[in-house]
Amino acid sequence: MSADSTTRTDSARSPGRELIIVVALLAALLTALLPVLRVVTAGAWLFGAVALCVLILGAGHLARLRRLPAIAVSLIEAVLLVAVITGVFFADTALLWMIPTPETLQVVPQLTAEAFEEITLGSAPLDATPALAFLIVGAMGLLTIIVDHVVLTARMPLLASVGIIAVSLIPAIAVPRSVDVMAFVLLSASILFLIRAETRSREKPIEADSARSSGVPATALSIGAIAVVVALVATPTLPSPIARAGSGVGGSGPRIDANLNLGDDLRRPQEFEALRAWSDAPSMPYLRATTLTRFDGAVWQHDRVRTVPLDNERGFGDLPIDEEIRVTEHRTNVEVTNLASVWLPISYPAVDVDGVDGMWSAVPYNRTVVSQTGTSSQGQTYEVISTVPRPTLEQIRAREATTEGQRDDTLALPDDLPTSIAAAAIEVTTGTTNDYDALVALQRWFRSGEFRYSLDAPVEEGFDGQGADAVAQFLEVKSGYCIHYAAAFALMARTLDMPSRIVIGYLPGVATPDRVDDEVVHTVRSSLLHAWPEVHFDGIGWVAFEPTNGLGSPTSFLPAAAAEGALGNPDDPSAAPSTSAAPSASANPNDPLNPRDDEADGSTVGTVNPLPTLSVLLGILALLAIPAIAREVRRRQLLTAARNGDSAAAWMTVQDAAIDVGIAVPSSESPRAFAARLASDHGASPQRLNMLVGAIERASYAPDRVAGYWHGDGVADAATAVRAEIVGSAPPARRILAVVAPRSLLVRPGSTYAGAAGVRARAR
Repeated sequence: MSADSTTRTDSARSPGRELIIVVALLAALLTALLPVLRVVTAGAWLFGAVALCVLILGAGHLARLRRLPAIAVSLIEAVLLVAVITGVFFADTALLWMIPTPETLQVVPQLTAEAFEEITLGSAPLDATPALAFLIVGAMGLLTIIVDHVVLTARMPLLASVGIIAVSLIPAIAVPRSVDVMAFVLLSASILFLIRAETRSREKPIEADSARSSGVPATALSIGAIAVVVALVATPTLPSPIARAGSGVGGSGPRIDANLNLGDDLRRPQEFEALRAWSDAPSMPYLRATTLTRFDGAVWQHDRVRTVPLDNERGFGDLPIDEEIRVTEHRTNVEVTNLASVWLPISYPAVDVDGVDGMWSAVPYNRTVVSQTGTSSQGQTYEVISTVPRPTLEQIRAREATTEGQRDDTLALPDDLPTSIAAAAIEVTTGTTNDYDALVALQRWFRSGEFRYSLDAPVEEGFDGQGADAVAQFLEVKSGYCIHYAAAFALMARTLDMPSRIVIGYLPGVATPDRVDDEVVHTVRSSLLHAWPEVHFDGIGWVAFEPTNGLGSPTSFLPAAAAEGALGNPDDPSAAPSTSAAPSASANPNDPLNPRDDEADGSTVGTVNPLPTLSVLLGILALLAIPAIAREVRRRQLLTAARNGDSAAAWMTVQDAAIDVGIAVPSSESPRAFAARLASDHGASPQRLNMLVGAIERASYAPDRVAGYWHGDGVADAATAVRAEIVGSAPPARRILAVVAPRSLLVRPGSTYAGAAGVRARAR
């Protein structure tokens, strides 16, 4: 028999096989869409994308059934795509709601540009706006047409698979996160299914080679399983991808969010070094980028005020500090390693910034530095000179928090401010006699054991925002992160008639072994992006406070008579442990090397919740049990078929048991020879094996009127008993593997993996 008689390539696939390929292609496209759900909020766009994929693939399949040319099939799919997109997104400008007009063509670029702007400026998860929905649905429709042509017309499933995988990686590249194991496994399985379905449609094996071809699915599945395992095991060992400046969507790269939408940045698992800094100050200062003063009840707006060219001799201007207030001058050097921002992180209050490249301006109002032409901070290295006021406790107590020389909106409050905010401020500050003590009371309250730092609680409780309602709910739940503490502190201060604002910047970072000019270099990572409040004091300036529980040190000042370095009671503002007007230390609550600093405020560490760990363990056990459950279901199905008269099912039960315990089941061995080997080498009962061999031979070779011979439950019982004997004779390790990882789920009798290695070994 020639090789050509074994297989043949069909010039035209059967409708059934082509339909299987269409289903496989749809599954691959839908699994490629899953990663998008991690960066875009689910909505009507998801249904639209799925429905459009189904419509396009269905139309293409029907066209091929009509034997239409490939160009006609693609043209029909393209017309369907345009009609659906026009009807859904541009019906008001279309002819008959589905035919594009010149006006429609003018709107498309505008909507596309709007979608890209939302991607560039937004933070994940993005809201599913009409522009973004149009972009996703339209892109999925176009991708469907392309891969449909590549797979079903050009017959290149590998090329289509590469394209589908590349599309699925785009969300992960745009927003680096931990590996979504389930989505990865589903995508891998769908790609293997697609390749297998298309490949199988090319060949038609004859019955004599059915046993040989039965090993192909096992080979494909084995390769796929190995690829999945290797990817999941090897990926965590590789260096984490760092999104360099300019590499993000739209070229923006890592940047500072001045709209207080910090939650997604702080929750991002792949943190990276944003900058490095070293200073001659007693402790590393906070590095501010900009301030937010105007509040409309929903959003804090960053300050857009007068700027002065940085190289201008007037620069930041003079500091409005009373002569009797002691000031100290410090130098801080900053090296930006991975931050694309129009603001330069600098220490406060800056009086000079030197060494920056490009066009930059000083902002006298908040003593920050902003780019004049959109120049990025990436790669900048500069020196900041700061003059820090050091009032004594008596001096700051004697001064009021006033708006003298400041903007009126530092005291502005929305008309619909929840009354609970002002009520809480009055309750906490009752008994204080001056503004400073009242603010310290607020600070101490936030840092007490009543509050808990959490990145997840605001999301779970539904107040992950910056508005007045979110602040009110935060004060009720008493769990959140820096923006909630800072916004609550600033609003409560304003209800007490004290001018306040919020600062966006970075915590001081973590010390490294490196030194420059005998100064310790600190690394500031992306997770240290922070928000904190400031209050303006007459004759002193803006004083920073640190209400965020577990971060930094509470702001405090020493009495004039106190010895330098003396320690006092942190609960008594008259004997505070710090001489700095700004928080002097930081601890990232997500960094195990920097535990939360709760000792100073008496807060206690909560008990560990065992439920997440228990859930993970139960999930792992459930996954491990899947093969055993699947094997048991298959065994019961075979036995049910055997009791209904299917001798082949009874014989398959014995073959599966042999494969599970490592006994070879080669295609070259007859049932009678295989049964003799089981009886002599593996302790199976010869009588039961003879019954099984007789039944399978009768079913295989007897005439049709005899092949249907009814054997009752005897053959099924014999198969069950022989299976138990085979498994019982195997070593304990083999018996365990037969239950936990049954090979018969992947390896079929007569295939390469069930080959005659054992028979050859016995012959030698």
